[in-house]
Amino acid sequence: MPFGRRRNRIERSLRERGVPPEPQHREREVEETTGPWDSADAPDDGIPRIDLGSIRLPGRPGTDLRLELNQQQKVIGATLRAGESLLQVSAFAAPRAGGIWAGVREDLARSASGQGGSLREVQGPFGPELVGTIVTVPSAQAGQPAPARPVRRAARFLGVDGPRWFLRALITGPAAESPDAAAELESAFRDIVVVRGSEPMPVREQLPLTLPPQAAAQLARQQDATPPSGRPPSGPPAG
Repeated sequence: MPFGRRRNRIERSLRERGVPPEPQHREREVEETTGPWDSADAPDDGIPRIDLGSIRLPGRPGTDLRLELNQQQKVIGATLRAGESLLQVSAFAAPRAGGIWAGVREDLARSASGQGGSLREVQGPFGPELVGTIVTVPSAQAGQPAPARPVRRAARFLGVDGPRWFLRALITGPAAESPDAAAELESAFRDIVVVRGSEPMPVREQLPLTLPPQAAAQLARQQDATPPSGRPPSGPPAG
């Protein structure tokens, strides 16, 4: 993790506890600090971002955003696609003091191993990350004669501890193995803004996501046009 960004987050934690930060040169802090960003420190960079409530995702040419909805039509996941690569992002509540990424890494590696995958820790552009393989079972398709077989995929897990939040990303596809293919999605991850809110939440609980207004209106029209016996529509594209 870049020193300047880490220093910023430590200082925010100290300010919350009433401890004044040490003096430092502003030029060095600005030069070395990069995203993902807390909403209190979001830069005025002119990048258009899609407002999903707790997460603001950058809208970039060449990427598509898909939202995952549950049976109650609530947003439970957001995925950016760039070519054949995917970036799935989620934000979670974290304690005021200390981060949770170290513990989450251990849990992810243990879970992957138990399912037949393998993850190892390396140093990446955002600090410690996990790389390797995971095993997933594709969702059953209508008319499929037999249960879907497990699929082994290359994967990278990124994580950033922020002030009272933790941002996690899963990269799959060519970007999980090639630095060149990963550049676009890494840049998108860096430009994410997290909106934690002030309400208390249990540690590791996912921060709520919402549909952007345009997608919410589209979903409402789809629901109005769906017969009572019809199946609920899938999540609309949001960017």
